[in-house]
Amino acid sequence: MTKITWLGHSTFLVGVDDGPWILIDPWFTGNPSYPADFSLESVDLLLITHGHPDHIGDALAVAERFSPEIVCNYEISHWLGSKGVGRAVGMNKGGCYHTQGVRISMTQAQHSSSIAEDGKLIYGGEPAGFVVRQPDGRAFYHAGDTNVFSDMQLIRRLYGPALAFLPIGDLFTMGPKEAALACEFLQPSVVIPMHYGTFPVLSGTPDKLRGELGPDSTVVVPPLAPGGSYAW
Repeated sequence: MTKITWLGHSTFLVGVDDGPWILIDPWFTGNPSYPADFSLESVDLLLITHGHPDHIGDALAVAERFSPEIVCNYEISHWLGSKGVGRAVGMNKGGCYHTQGVRISMTQAQHSSSIAEDGKLIYGGEPAGFVVRQPDGRAFYHAGDTNVFSDMQLIRRLYGPALAFLPIGDLFTMGPKEAALACEFLQPSVVIPMHYGTFPVLSGTPDKLRGELGPDSTVVVPPLAPGGSYAW
């Protein structure tokens, strides 16, 4: 069993069955949807989809506390190295990285990426998503911040993720209508919505996504609140 805990916005802690504890897009400080009573105890592997502060905001703190292996794009790995982080693995889209019993594939994402530092924006490489293949053969897909794009059909064809984390908030990412089309392209069994409700402008909701999927859809959309977990 894999345990998936939503920590608000796009931050997830995934306890892979017979594998590592994976933290994705760490943002706790200043995140209004982060569960205040949650205690992070272990991180073996840290995945960063892009450089915006609501996805990378606590990466340095996590690196200092847990010394996890970090997987991200080349530019972010270089930036982390400049901050003294020694276990950052830079990769790029289409590539796979094998570590700790899992296979990590970097995928396309339609968004932007930059790192805020001293009041300036530093180039943060291109945004990405990740597909993680577990030791049991199942795969999950964290889309990062993105619009729907037709090459999600290639992600399904190449990697076949049975579970997908998809943004639904609208404005900065796709909303529920676009996410429903992403489900058509990806054909997952389970979709966990993210990047919604953190601020009022992120107006998409899981109920709107379920409505867009329609009454005949077999896609499971678990009712998760920040701090809640889903057993997969």
